[in-house]
Amino acid sequence: MTQDTVVTRFAPSPTGFLHIGGARTALFNWLYARARGGKMLLRIEDTDRERSTQAAIDAILDGLAWIGLDWDGDTVYQFSRAARHREVVETLLASGGAYRCYASQAELDAMREKARAEGRTRLYDGTWRDRDPSEAPAGVKPVIRLKAPLIGETAIDDQVQGRVVWQNENLDDLVLLRSDGTPTYMLAVVVDDHDMGVTHVIRGDDHLTNAARQKQIYDALGWTVPTFAHIPLIHGPDGSKMSKRHGALGVDAYRAMGYLPAAMRNYLVRLGWSHGDQEIFSTEEMVAAFDLPQIGRSPARFDFAKLESLNGHYIRQLDAPALLAEIEKLLPHMAQGDELARKLTPALRDKLLLALPGLKERAKTLVDLVEQARFVYADRPIALDDKAKALLTADARAVLGRLATALAPVEPWTAEATEAAVRSFAEEQGLKLGAVAQPLRAALTGRATSPGIFEVLATLGREECLGRLTDQAGLATVASEA
Repeated sequence: MTQDTVVTRFAPSPTGFLHIGGARTALFNWLYARARGGKMLLRIEDTDRERSTQAAIDAILDGLAWIGLDWDGDTVYQFSRAARHREVVETLLASGGAYRCYASQAELDAMREKARAEGRTRLYDGTWRDRDPSEAPAGVKPVIRLKAPLIGETAIDDQVQGRVVWQNENLDDLVLLRSDGTPTYMLAVVVDDHDMGVTHVIRGDDHLTNAARQKQIYDALGWTVPTFAHIPLIHGPDGSKMSKRHGALGVDAYRAMGYLPAAMRNYLVRLGWSHGDQEIFSTEEMVAAFDLPQIGRSPARFDFAKLESLNGHYIRQLDAPALLAEIEKLLPHMAQGDELARKLTPALRDKLLLALPGLKERAKTLVDLVEQARFVYADRPIALDDKAKALLTADARAVLGRLATALAPVEPWTAEATEAAVRSFAEEQGLKLGAVAQPLRAALTGRATSPGIFEVLATLGREECLGRLTDQAGLATVASEA
């Protein structure tokens, strides 16, 4: 790897699903690296052993794969590198850049109370910075603290936030190793980023204060500090912190709701980043255009309506075979997707391929599409919604019985041939086309709206259409006999 190779990393904690903010951070890292011929690495920050789970790790890897983001090299697991983290602390102790602190919890509590009472942000008073180790109390295992500078300032030139400065007098000597020898998050992140050759740290601005402490560790070790870019968090439409009602869900939830990966990528890239007035980006266009200074400093606002609109656009761009492939991938993750999965024979696939071009025009999600296509795979007698029931009066059902007889000999069974037969039937019966087509639609689809009724006839095929018409006409007979 050459010195000027860009290396980014995505470093989630496996304590839950891959949430929408994490997915955007991963995307920004991926785009920045890919645009510059660099590498994006993946590190699982699993040092919190109580909260880290294999299920969460699997959900993160699965979420990244679904959204279409790959990474370079093997996944790094932070916990497995604990020995390396301790080794680095030993070098700091040897150089005088760190020291052993034997303060008890009671002493630390007293220091914090005193500091807060005096309005100071530096909570630890440095009591063990320069004390002789011979003064150490017997039997007490120390923590190891960074010997941070007491005066001057710590600054970073952030690619999004600009120059950010902290006064060193306000920063504590942070703990590097706990008394049980386990490394802290602050230390582990610096050591891992250095060892992995990370050149650019792109992450949420909730980590901005961490950057000051991490830079001090880099400086103490004499290591090159990476370029930082702290991106604003995502807020709800009302400007408040994201909650589940706003869309603070895992990407697996968006998959289950029927969003396409390409639409999610496009939506996420526009959350806080802009490129002129362009709203729709292919992945290639994103890679070509993406840069850090174009990220705004204000929190982005999540907008479900905009996501749905964008998803509808991507659905309309796909042809029927591609849409059916996406639906098949969705079914294991979709509530009640098992019904269609069970019925998906080659014959039903052929019917769906005929129906999807007409259905996709109004669909906002793949779940919408599956629901709108329900008439294709519904069991007889099909369920009717309220509007369809209202259309199917006794008179209308009687008309359908006669229509079934008129349609039976139609050959070939195409949209054109069935349209000619329906129009001819309406004329012979002295009815307007709508008076035949509306109950026909209700009987065939169970709804008052659908794709073009003659497309529906062609999609369902002769046997299914005549069967559904007979079902409804039979109900008219039962009603009149009653």
